Order: sequence, then C-alpha cells, then structure tokens
Amino acid sequence: MQISFAAARPADAAVLALPVRKGATPAVADGDRALVEAAAAAQRFEGEAGSVAELYLPGAGRATRLLLLGVGTGDDAAYERAGGALTARLLTSGATAAVADLADASDVAAARFAAGAAQRAWRFDEYRTKLPEKQKPTLATLTIVGSDAAWAPRAAVTEGLALARTLAALPPNVLYPESFVERVTAAVDGLGLEVTVLDEPAMRDLGMGALLGVSQGSRREARVLALKWNGGGAAPLTALVGKGVTFDTGGISIKPAANMEDMKWDMGGAGAVAGAMLALAKRKAKANVIGVMGLVENMPDGNAQRPGDVVRTMSGQTVEVINTDAEGRLVLCDAITWVQKTHAPATIVDLATLTGAMIVSLGNEYGGLFSNDDALADRLLAAGKASGDQLWRFPLSEAYDKLIDSPIADMKNVGPRGAGSITAAQFLQRFVDEGVAWAHLDIAGMVWSDKDGATWAKGATGYGVRVLDRFVADHCEG
Repeated sequence: MQISFAAARPADAAVLALPVRKGATPAVADGDRALVEAAAAAQRFEGEAGSVAELYLPGAGRATRLLLLGVGTGDDAAYERAGGALTARLLTSGATAAVADLADASDVAAARFAAGAAQRAWRFDEYRTKLPEKQKPTLATLTIVGSDAAWAPRAAVTEGLALARTLAALPPNVLYPESFVERVTAAVDGLGLEVTVLDEPAMRDLGMGALLGVSQGSRREARVLALKWNGGGAAPLTALVGKGVTFDTGGISIKPAANMEDMKWDMGGAGAVAGAMLALAKRKAKANVIGVMGLVENMPDGNAQRPGDVVRTMSGQTVEVINTDAEGRLVLCDAITWVQKTHAPATIVDLATLTGAMIVSLGNEYGGLFSNDDALADRLLAAGKASGDQLWRFPLSEAYDKLIDSPIADMKNVGPRGAGSITAAQFLQRFVDEGVAWAHLDIAGMVWSDKDGATWAKGATGYGVRVLDRFVADHCEG
C-alpha cells in the first residue's frame, strides 16, 4: 500500500476517514451532522482508540464512504492504532484508495497514523495460489491530509518491520542460514552498511565451538552475519546481537511434534536485528551500531550434538550440554564473544526467542528484559513503552547463577526447571566482558501472534525492530 501526504482534502474522495476523540463530535458539515451522529450512536461508537464506525453520506451522483476513527484522548500512540484500524477495515474491502483527514493532528501523530496504517497492510501471501477474490488486498493508496515532516524515519522503521516479518514468515526449506544472509544482504545493498559474513571454516578457526555444536546435525551450514553502521562519528559503538535459529527441532532432545512447525520463527531475534539495521541505515541514524546475527539450524542426525557433550566456546569457557534444545544461548554466547573481541562495543543488547518459560511468565504481552546495568535497563524500558514493543524487567543474581554450575565443565547450558528464563540470562551474562553494559531481551512470546494486533495481522509481528530503533534514536545518537 502506497502512503502519500497532501496539504488539502481531495474534492473527489470516495472513501474518507476522520479521527474522533473520545466523547467529541465528528468534524463534518452541518448538513451531515445528524446522520453521522445517529450512525455513530447506532454503532456504539464513542471515539475509543482503535474503534471504527462507518456510514455512507449521499452526494451529487455518488455516496461518500465515511469512517470515523477513534483516537481516544488524542495521544500519538492512539493515532497509530487508528491507522491500523483503518487498514484492517479497508484492506480487502474492495476500496482501492482512501483519504484520512489529519489536518488538525500534530506532525508526529500524522506520522504514527501513517506507520500504523502501512504496518497493518503487510501480508505474506507468497505461497497462496488459490486465494479467494474477496480475501485479496484491494487498498492500494492512502492519502493523509497533514504534514509529512515526521514520516521519513517511521517509513524506514516500517521497511525494517517488513523485512523482519518476512524473514520470520518464510518456510524453513526456503530460509536457512545461507539464504538468510543472501536475503538480508540484498535488502541492505547500497545503504552504506559494512557487511561481514563468517562461514563454518572461519568460525572453526575462531574457536566458536558452542555455535558450531548446534549446527553440526544439519546439512545447512551455519553463518554469522554482521552489519555495521557508522553514522555517529566518535560516538561509542552499540552492538545488537540476534539469535537466528532458522529451524529448531530441539536436536537430539527433540521437541514434541505438535506445533513444531512454529519453530521456523526461532530466528526472530536475528530478524529483528536485521530489520533494525535496515531502518537505521535507511534513516541515516547518527549513531555507530553493529548488528550481529548467529545463524544455525538445529537438527537431529548421526552427527548431531548429544546431551552430555562438552563444547569449548570462543571465550575459552566450556559448557556441558545437558539439553540440546537449549541451543539459542550456545549460539548467542559465541556471537557476543566475537563482537567484543573484534569491535569492542560499549553496549550490547541481545534479542532471542530463548525460553518457553518466558511465555509462561509474560504470555504474549511483554518481552522479558535482563540487564547488568540499571541505566541501560531503564532506557530500554522507556523505549519499549514509547515504541509499543513493551518490556518487563526480571532479576539476575549470584544465587541464580550458581544453578548453572557444572560438575565437569565451567557451566551447564540449562539449570533446574524453575527460573528457566533467568538461568538462561545468567548463562549469557558469563560471556559479557567487564565494563560492558549488557541487556538480554527474551522475546519468545512476541515475534509471532495467533491473533490480529493493532498494527499487524496474525502471524509475524516484527517485534524488536521498533524498540531497538527507538533505543538508538533516544540514547545512541548525537
């Protein structure tokens, strides 16, 4: 769907949307007011954020389809919800063009409305060859009457979200480590990012025994992909590190068959990093950021890693593998070590669909946040609230850390059943160098949704792109 902005409402708008605050009267011509108010009352429309009422206004030779969009108290986030609600109502409605009159909205509100509308329009129909006609998208253009002054950075984030969602939605026979690299490098080509790709021989030379141990049961070779954006002059470097398990069977500790197909999106952390780096480059962020994605496929075969194996990580620390389905932390620990040894970032934020225990704790409403730095944690919490990618902080402590001590190696890759998300974070913390501010985002319940959201249809959400972009914009840019 194409988004455009205009200074005035087109006279021939066949589909018109108007924002309405809670309890307010719709801004329509006096001659239409009684009809509009009656229609709103009949549909119990009171202007709540994300609500929609619809009617037709008679005109000369044709009717105008009018949609009232609730924006609640009129905050910027409510305008984003309203944009998503408009697209949800019109995308397959038969309408090909719509106008939303936001002339009285702020620049930021108009931009967030456009972002919500554009993001809700994303669909993944690549493999649907017999889609019924009434289910096919028709809405091609949305014209917003208002200022486009704040739109460009949100357009970049919307593109990043589309990349992250597409990567998560692709089937595992199409998306695997090598093809992930190909797709992402093609998407960022020409944007000024420095690209580094490590293949298995290079990782073997570096001593990445943990990451390679996960990959050894698959015919698909592992990769590490790094995208570096140098836009901040002498500013400190921030590293974003993503878990990219393009399919996770659990390995020898194999998962139950039910819903295993969902494990195609176990690369959601890496997808979010890829999308965020695309967004940062597109909007030319004044920051220095490197995105690192550890990419593997976790499969069971005669060469697969076994429970009881001991692997040596790039850091030199050894890990007793108790459960091969706790593989994401083995991928991340080597990726974290690599970025510290090669680029020495001041701050690291890693993202991973790491533990089912996080879904037990938070469901599908918040991602989990763990950090060794209170200031970093507070900044990420604020970025999550502002962006809509909400986070909730969990504790770390020596008592939890002791739960992953191994009798034969430096650590185990899992602790007891209790506090599973916390012990996973404690594992990762052991690979963070002294003096580096680090945060771990466990987003297991957030990258895929079984129901529609305000700015996404059910399926891949792209969670993580918005919070990372907002964090960089608020705290890493000069």
